[in-house]
Amino acid sequence: MQAPDRQQRLSALRDIIADIERKPALAEARQSVVTAERDSFPSLAPGLFQEVFTDSARNGGASFGFALSQSKTLLTPRRPVIVYLQLFSDSQFFGLPYGPGLVAEDFDPACLIMVRPRTMAELLWVAEEALSCRAVAGIVADIGGAPKLLDFTASRRLAMRAAENGTSLFLLRYGTAREASAAHLRWHLTPLRSARQDFDPGAPGAARWRLALERGTTMKRPGAWFLEWTKNGFATLPAGPHGAPRFAPEPAFPGALPAALADGLSQTA
Repeated sequence: MQAPDRQQRLSALRDIIADIERKPALAEARQSVVTAERDSFPSLAPGLFQEVFTDSARNGGASFGFALSQSKTLLTPRRPVIVYLQLFSDSQFFGLPYGPGLVAEDFDPACLIMVRPRTMAELLWVAEEALSCRAVAGIVADIGGAPKLLDFTASRRLAMRAAENGTSLFLLRYGTAREASAAHLRWHLTPLRSARQDFDPGAPGAARWRLALERGTTMKRPGAWFLEWTKNGFATLPAGPHGAPRFAPEPAFPGALPAALADGLSQTA
């Protein structure tokens, strides 16, 4: 039989946990997914903590593009800023976002604030402080390794801070290992062949991804989507019979054409 004081402490602890679970911020996070159409990629409301995993570091640009594409839809006059976090040592290896490339994707580089802390402790501190800032629409944190400080307790703090303040957090991770996490959504991203350019069929066009939901507290049903980025947001591509994306047939190249640049040259020069 348990002692009365022990029973009282357990009862008080249960009351505290129940009070935390009744907080509006956590309730809003559970109801923050809105799906526009069946089988289309869901429209995700602010205040979610999302992990984006990809198998190799060379896919970091694709992960960043996906996170930035989501973040762009969260920008408002009251929340005009996206914060990009990356350790200083990782930035020397992975590189930094390219301003002209952001402009090409219709994203104003002035809306992106880059912070390069020296240690993981500093990065987590900046992330928590930025999540509390009402002027920040989203945070993209590029984590190159598997730091011990980024444990379940730290992820729980980040998830609660994101839900409480309505600021989205995207954690970019690499590799096949998975640690315990309190993230609301965990994605596995694979880059796909880009779309074709209208003016140059040989040039890369809009970015495309395969996105699989590995775990979710706001989305219970696992699924996978083939996405293409457009100026109006994500477009969901239809899946083929074997689970691969069904692309529109590419036009055939025309026959031989005269070299326009050589038409004006003298044939006797």
